[in-house]
Amino acid sequence: MISQELRNKFLDFFKKKGHVIVPSSSLLPDDPSVLLTTAGMQQFKPYYTGDADPLTSIHGTLGKPLGSKNVASIQKSFRTSDINEVGDESHLTFFEMLGNFSFGGYFKKEAIEYAYEFIVKELGLKIDYVSVFGGDRDVPEDKESAEIWKSLGIKEKDIHKAGREDNFWGPTGNQGPCGPTTEIYVKGVEIWNIVFNEHFQHSNKKLEKLSIPGVDTGMGLERLAMVVQGKSTIFETDLFASLIEKINVEDVRVGRILADHLRGAVFLIADGVRPSNVEAGYILRRLLRRAIRLAKLHKLDVKLYEMLGEEVIKFYKNYYLELAEHKKEIIEVLLLEQEKFGSALERGLKEFEKMAQHKVIGGRESFYLYQSYGFPFELLEEMAREKGVNFSKEEFEKELAKHQEISRAGVEKKFGGHGLIMDTGELKAGNEQELQKVTRLHTATHLLNQALHDILGDEIEQRGSDITPERTRFDFKFNRKVAAEELKKIEEIVNKKIKEDLPITITKMKLEDALKSGARAFFKLKYPPEVNVYSIGDYSKELCGGPHVQRTGEIGRFKITKEESSSAGVRRIRAVVEP
Repeated sequence: MISQELRNKFLDFFKKKGHVIVPSSSLLPDDPSVLLTTAGMQQFKPYYTGDADPLTSIHGTLGKPLGSKNVASIQKSFRTSDINEVGDESHLTFFEMLGNFSFGGYFKKEAIEYAYEFIVKELGLKIDYVSVFGGDRDVPEDKESAEIWKSLGIKEKDIHKAGREDNFWGPTGNQGPCGPTTEIYVKGVEIWNIVFNEHFQHSNKKLEKLSIPGVDTGMGLERLAMVVQGKSTIFETDLFASLIEKINVEDVRVGRILADHLRGAVFLIADGVRPSNVEAGYILRRLLRRAIRLAKLHKLDVKLYEMLGEEVIKFYKNYYLELAEHKKEIIEVLLLEQEKFGSALERGLKEFEKMAQHKVIGGRESFYLYQSYGFPFELLEEMAREKGVNFSKEEFEKELAKHQEISRAGVEKKFGGHGLIMDTGELKAGNEQELQKVTRLHTATHLLNQALHDILGDEIEQRGSDITPERTRFDFKFNRKVAAEELKKIEEIVNKKIKEDLPITITKMKLEDALKSGARAFFKLKYPPEVNVYSIGDYSKELCGGPHVQRTGEIGRFKITKEESSSAGVRRIRAVVEP
């Protein structure tokens, strides 16, 4: 049974059981406690905590209420903790998580019975054994789940008990819903984890009982495909077979790394991530540059990146439509990163070889390779390990911190203190060059905010923004998808205002007077008694801390790259500026 058949079979099964099918959310989550979407439950987190009602609250992806307390999905997921382990038989970065969820609709009995029916009757597999939570000082043993398994014919000897480390899941991030789990093993492989969200864990690790318990399950498609298809590793399944064949390298580990990293990179790019030195962009750059080095070391085809990118898109495009939609951008990003790093790689490798002869690479030397040749820290660490060279993470980080302090001081001097904004949640820049790019995008975001009000009306409310040197991301309250024609008009307005080369002026005002003047403010921020009001000609007026360009003509051409759901009732626009 191929992977697409498994997806369809899973969703059809739960649809017949009365579940609403919800599309995958973005790999870039709305949840600020995590960098990337790591689990299927993340887009449903508000329903477990009671912050949203499945029957009445607008769900961002659907654009309407879920209409049911029971849902199922196949979620794109990405975990960064295992990047260095990729290459063995089981570790991945990107994966797909099949899951069914209930927010007070059903609990342990139905969840376990559904899983048993799907595995045994629908797929014709035999369950080897299951595990349940054995209890600890904070949470009692899950005797109920064990009894349910027994009623389905699982023998007591095949019901294993385990502690917090193995059979208690969550939360995602530093706080959120969590609870005991029961896991299903087939052919010696754990394929399905069923979580009973009975508790809310606070950031201080304290557990609080949830008023309405919920069900959150996760079954990795890659592992399920391996078991169903009778393969010994996930890389032998149809999800990887065509990629491994195209890579055609003798070193099995290298083939797996390249297949995993390029697959993950394609999905990250499709969701709006671009290579950079911060957050998700850094993860993407790390994957790509690690793969570029391995391809060069093994003398693989220089067009490998493009071929693999196209193969991933071809394989997944019928299920994840955004891959076909953004194919041109995806391939462009892959080729640009290959070109940028590829040209410096050979020179950097020669420098590294010279340093490696001394069997020690200090902080200055490692930072020099990072700054001059673009070697991510983790790549340097991996290369040093391969050569048996002593490499100090602490010394590297000291050099990096020293450089950032020097750079920050220079930027603050030039931009009158606005360099401090590089370290806020909204604007991210690592040096003066990056701050200049962020500055252009920041002013463009003000124009975008006003253009959204012009086209969509004053029900628009800012819900957050995130600006890196590569793009701006703007979240706003709105209860439906923005139509393509509307997006086109918004983009045209912004570019019109850029072309008009409007001046940006700053006025210091009392907060009360600024709000009375009609200046827009972000409701989540706590403003001081006196604020700066930035005006773009007579078009836009906002409370802000800067930095901004002096005239809109400095911005360049503004382009919206994506519009999507961010969370229930909140839309997200991603955009770039081009020279």
